[in-house]
Amino acid sequence: MVLYEIFYSLRRCCRVFLHRHDTVQDKYFTDPEDHVYDWRGVLPREKYLTTLLQNLESALKKSKAKWKLVIGHHTIKSASEHGNTQELVDKVLPILEANGVDLYINGHDHCLQQIASSKSGLQFMTSGVGSKAWRGVYNWTNPNEMKFFYDGQGFMTMHITHQHIVVKFYDISGNILHKWSTSPRPSIVSNL
Repeated sequence: MVLYEIFYSLRRCCRVFLHRHDTVQDKYFTDPEDHVYDWRGVLPREKYLTTLLQNLESALKKSKAKWKLVIGHHTIKSASEHGNTQELVDKVLPILEANGVDLYINGHDHCLQQIASSKSGLQFMTSGVGSKAWRGVYNWTNPNEMKFFYDGQGFMTMHITHQHIVVKFYDISGNILHKWSTSPRPSIVSNL
């Protein structure tokens, strides 16, 4: 499988980086269970990972967008069943924080959640509740980081302009459960 490096602008106000992170996680190589993966183009893995991470860092450094969003399937931080993905915490998170990424958006865990980084303005947004909801799993110890958590079915929307990002989390009936918004950070705006 090929790395998804899709970069595009939304009305020239943000850059979205779609990234394939399953190649970063060791378990897909060391313990694939009964799954079969097509690793063409990924092996040798260390060389691939080095290139993957260098490309991500380079693209983020070069970007002059007002908003930087990175989208991946797996969680970096999560209070639900799958929890934090340690390989992404170790290898990807430092790149995101060093390059002023505003949002990391993912699915994988079957919940809705917003977790704030304690080290930067980065927000972790999870919307993975199309199925397998109501797991009853919640494991987060820092209440200052956890901004919202919902274990039921629902969805998330985003409205992005030059002046703000508004994220809303809804239950399955369309009721707003949580709303969050932000304006560009001064350090990002001054670099434009």
